[in-house]
Amino acid sequence: MSLDCVVIGGGAAGLFCAVKLAQRGKKAAVIEHMDSCGRKLAITGKGRCNVTNNCDALTVMNNIPRNPKFMFSALQGFAPADTMSFFEGLGVPLKTERGGRVFPCSDSARDIVRALVKAAEDAGVKIVYDRAEKLIIRSGAVNGVKCTGGEYHAPNVVVATGGRSYPKTGSTGDGYRFAQQTGHTVTAITASLCPMVTREHEECADAMGLSLKNCTLSLYEQGKKKPLFSELGEMLFTHFGLSGPLVLSASAHMGDTNKKRYTVKIDLKPALSEKQLDERILRDFSGFENREFQNSLVKLLPAKLIPIIVKRSGIAGDKRVNQITKSERLELVRCLKALEYNILSLRPVDEAIITRGGVRVSEIDPGTMASKLCRGLYFIGEVLDVDAYTGGFNLQIAFSTANSCAVHMA
Repeated sequence: MSLDCVVIGGGAAGLFCAVKLAQRGKKAAVIEHMDSCGRKLAITGKGRCNVTNNCDALTVMNNIPRNPKFMFSALQGFAPADTMSFFEGLGVPLKTERGGRVFPCSDSARDIVRALVKAAEDAGVKIVYDRAEKLIIRSGAVNGVKCTGGEYHAPNVVVATGGRSYPKTGSTGDGYRFAQQTGHTVTAITASLCPMVTREHEECADAMGLSLKNCTLSLYEQGKKKPLFSELGEMLFTHFGLSGPLVLSASAHMGDTNKKRYTVKIDLKPALSEKQLDERILRDFSGFENREFQNSLVKLLPAKLIPIIVKRSGIAGDKRVNQITKSERLELVRCLKALEYNILSLRPVDEAIITRGGVRVSEIDPGTMASKLCRGLYFIGEVLDVDAYTGGFNLQIAFSTANSCAVHMA
């Protein structure tokens, strides 16, 4: 079979690129080393698939902390509105939720995967279930891919292998090996959008499973007064520390935890100033004058948080409410407005939603995703050193880079 292009990786970026190529008359094959395509895509968004964000291209760039300027051309060529039109055109109705997050109306990521695979098959894309071992290079140009089961020759090869997060879904970092084979630089590979391990993990374990819906989380680096990140949203207590959307987004701002120290401060009552919160506590106390302190916070806090706040406040749990001093009450307010946790580390990269680091973008043409070092070679999606916050932005990066590649090649 004569091929115009071989795409390594049957994930979001790879399938999308192959579909776009085939729709433009190019003969494309996708090499996927798992037994099915879109394994990681099928579990994104807790199985619901946050496929993009209903915003403009500039907003997407503002949510990319790492190399956002590299994405300018790709996002101009294929914005979130184009992603939404593409999937709805494949028969997948979409809906927009809080924060502009876009999901399939069915709340099933598998509908997105099925739509992409069917679109590929309908367009004539050949899907090969085999493992890519190395690139075939001749005279400084790519000439195909050597796989375990044979060789596939084409004048163009697209590396869409993803990063190293969720390796059980197939993201095992093979793309970095292909990049290095052709002389590309691969920046340090670490976790991003990843849960945090806290020094106070035993305390967090006591509140395990508790989800806070409307709190503000601020991330601080030791020695700096201004927070690296501060946002209102949701978070979750786990047996090792903290997780949830706010925590994952904050993790994208962290460097090496072996070299830098970080803390997070959680404002449990962001809608109230310290004065307003003190007044609220006084009102609650007035109805519980003869109760013990530990039994007086039921209207203010979830049950799992009460023992933590009682301990942090320094007020004896069995102390009567009518005996609590003003200074003790103000310390309680401080705890509620700045519940602090010391971050020991992020969880391992294979538990991260995405990988930070990858093929150095200065070695890639931002308008076409073509390698500047090897003719006919392209890199798209998470294998690149570009990552974003939660909210559908990382999948938009995958689709936009895939589109740039396909349009140029076609």
